Amino acid sequence: MLYRSNKLMYDRATETLWHQFRGEPVVGPLAGSGIRLRVLPSVLTTWVEWLAEHPDTTVISNDTGVYPADFYRPEEHTRSIYYSYRADPGTMFPVAGIDDRLDIKAQVFGLTFDGEARAYLRSDLAQTPVFNDTVGEQDAVIITIADGGVRAYDRDGLQFQSARDGAVKDDQGRLWRVLEDALENAGDSSLRLERLPSRDAYWFGWHAFYPHTDIHTP
Repeated sequence: MLYRSNKLMYDRATETLWHQFRGEPVVGPLAGSGIRLRVLPSVLTTWVEWLAEHPDTTVISNDTGVYPADFYRPEEHTRSIYYSYRADPGTMFPVAGIDDRLDIKAQVFGLTFDGEARAYLRSDLAQTPVFNDTVGEQDAVIITIADGGVRAYDRDGLQFQSARDGAVKDDQGRLWRVLEDALENAGDSSLRLERLPSRDAYWFGWHAFYPHTDIHTP
């Protein structure tokens, strides 16, 4: 099922329907219970960038026993499942209340803290690989890898800039390694700044669930 062209999921125990975007139960026994799923950090990146950082990665086989292996074509293949949808500037189903400040399917990186939400165009972040910001009361540094993923970390009041070998440097001159789950101080591995939950989304999807969002302007 869909809500505003965004998938709903259900849990097998109660068959409650959940907004996958906000992690809230909306229809069924758990609706109105106040339960909310914890959002985990994720990243939308390229296989090349991921494999360079995680060379021991294992990959799920295409031989699933559900569909033939050639069913799982690469996204750029013209016969992949959602190729036509990604190539179409519109949505498959109508979405009400679209905000025209951005193209309906512009790719955004979203953060939300303390009731505030902010969307960043991925194309803008690519021009500023290390970006310091504050959303609500949360200090964040957003780090974009060339041709790869975007990740946000708690910056704990520090200001960061790019440094050599993919590291970042704070305003005290200290180097920090960019890890998947945290920024780690190069001189003292016990000093860590944790990764923050974030979203990669089409603009219409982000706006549908965070209509009060503002948009980062470079």
